[in-house]
Amino acid sequence: MNLDRTLKMGMVGGGPGAFIGEVHRKASRMDGGVELVGGAFDINPRKSKQMAKELILDKKRCYGTYTEMIEKELKLPVGERVDFVAVTTPNNWHFPIAKALLEAGFHVMCEKPMTINVAEAKALVQIVKKSKCVFGLMHNYTGYPMVKLARDMVRSGKYGKVRKIVVKYPQGWLATALEKTGQMQAAWRTDPKQSGGSGCGGDIGTHAENLAEYITGLKITDMCSDLTSFVKGRKLDDDVNCLLKFSGGAKGILHASQISVGEENNLTIYVHCETGSLEWHQEHPNYLYVREMGKPEHVYKRGNDYIGKLSPAAARGTRLPSGHPEAFLEAFANNYRNFTDTIRCKLTRTKVDPIVNDFPKVQDGLRGMQFLETLLASAKSKQKWTKFKK
Repeated sequence: MNLDRTLKMGMVGGGPGAFIGEVHRKASRMDGGVELVGGAFDINPRKSKQMAKELILDKKRCYGTYTEMIEKELKLPVGERVDFVAVTTPNNWHFPIAKALLEAGFHVMCEKPMTINVAEAKALVQIVKKSKCVFGLMHNYTGYPMVKLARDMVRSGKYGKVRKIVVKYPQGWLATALEKTGQMQAAWRTDPKQSGGSGCGGDIGTHAENLAEYITGLKITDMCSDLTSFVKGRKLDDDVNCLLKFSGGAKGILHASQISVGEENNLTIYVHCETGSLEWHQEHPNYLYVREMGKPEHVYKRGNDYIGKLSPAAARGTRLPSGHPEAFLEAFANNYRNFTDTIRCKLTRTKVDPIVNDFPKVQDGLRGMQFLETLLASAKSKQKWTKFKK
């Protein structure tokens, strides 16, 4: 996997005022070995140039459009041109940009949800397969060490079969019509043309779905959903409630909300098995709470030697000693490290270790879109349960 140069990163989106684009830029370079060299940072070429100037990038590699970036980067020799591109635009642009990049031979890291609908997601699965490029999907919460520990503990079978999964993601930032004030992040997330068929479900409900399936290894098979737009005039849902059935007989509850006043980013999951339960909170990510039948509660703390013995994946995702908090940026960086190390294996024709190949991929993006399609169908249906769309 040794590569005698940095990986060259490009970006589409992440212009002035963007939140998630800046997170991608910081996280991708946290471990070294990645260099941001250019991009098309905004649909407005003037703003794109402004962003490139702020990032002190070569003017020649600041592009007005992603198609211009592809055309001009391909003229550069391998090793100098962009190796991979992060797509951090609003949802409606994910598919056409990722498609063009993959077909041109560039590896892609894409923000979630992966596409605007299931048809696009299925098409992208085939495009990734045909291109033989590495495709990563930034479900960043899978990058937390204690999430990986929870996954390995649950899947080990130590606590028996999973019986119930409760996952919730309450926020309060859209409790008022913030989109009407000109706030950019609120504006595109509540616009069906940019966000898709579901607002809260697409923005944070997909994270809850992904986390539940990632930790347990189980797949949602049936859903009973209720969607609400509480804020007057809002075109997309701002509150989601679901009953779930999983493969293997487990039952679940998924709740996502952006009108829960006082809540910040409180993604939480509870996994109840036959002889034990696990609990993890995104706002306190360095701790995993484990309760075994007839025993005192255990609190597993990130960074201790015993964590690595239980989960090599959790140890790989840990940078600092115990007691020094790691969180959001580091979780992003963990997914980037595995994604870019997989690219290095591809470039050096080295076999990818499974512990390296541990990051969300195109199939996870398809699951997310199928979740949203089922969510919407169930909410509109008069019957109790709706089969998971495939």
